[in-house]
Amino acid sequence: MRIGIIGGSGLSESEVKKNSISVETPFGVPSSSYEVEYIDNKEILFLRRHGENHSIPPHKVNYKANIWGFNELSVNRIFGVFAVGSLHENITPGIIVIPDQIIDFTQGMRENTFYDGPKVVHIDFTNPFCEEMRNYLVDTANDMGIEIIKNGTYICINGPRLETAAEIKFYRSIGAEIIGMTLMPEASLAKELALCYAAVCVVVNYAAGISQNPLTVKEVVENMNKSLETIRLLIKKTTKALPHERNCYCKNVLKDASF
Repeated sequence: MRIGIIGGSGLSESEVKKNSISVETPFGVPSSSYEVEYIDNKEILFLRRHGENHSIPPHKVNYKANIWGFNELSVNRIFGVFAVGSLHENITPGIIVIPDQIIDFTQGMRENTFYDGPKVVHIDFTNPFCEEMRNYLVDTANDMGIEIIKNGTYICINGPRLETAAEIKFYRSIGAEIIGMTLMPEASLAKELALCYAAVCVVVNYAAGISQNPLTVKEVVENMNKSLETIRLLIKKTTKALPHERNCYCKNVLKDASF
């Protein structure tokens, strides 16, 4: 049983590199090698989303190669870890959000499908995340006494610049609660390969116009680092609890999805 973890800001810089596997894909080279470790009898493959030295900006990440590589290595469940901004005063820095919905503002700016033709596939993306994985994350967090928000809407923007105050006001008005630059098309590509995917989002700051201070990368890294050990323990314990067999819709998403 192989499980994938894709790390973002802070997490990738703090993980010690272990045994690794390199993969070539039809879509190019993944962001980094896949680092191997074990939790009980489950093999964990960790990928650094932004590369070995955090040198790949969000809009240049090869999402297709990253997800295809996991599939080639027989991974069928993936945890995505993200640093996000908060669009609401009551979603405070330091809290962990397990989102259940996505608004995608990267459409047309990134390679976002494995099905560019001649095969045409329309996946059902009503529920973008694996409900089984989300439920296990929430239950594990509750058992550990970790304060989390068990649902929420993540809006993904292209970056790499941060947002204006007016943009944040607009995003908030359409239902977004947290914001980041890397969830899409990562989540939809995983769905296109019938993989299970769930996001663990750490709120690292208030977004533009909500924060009274200038937004800095230093703040992002510092607040992410404070949560690293909690994230690792949450994913580790969730991984231990996950059943070997998948009992969710994800594995059947391609049924009746094509002509």
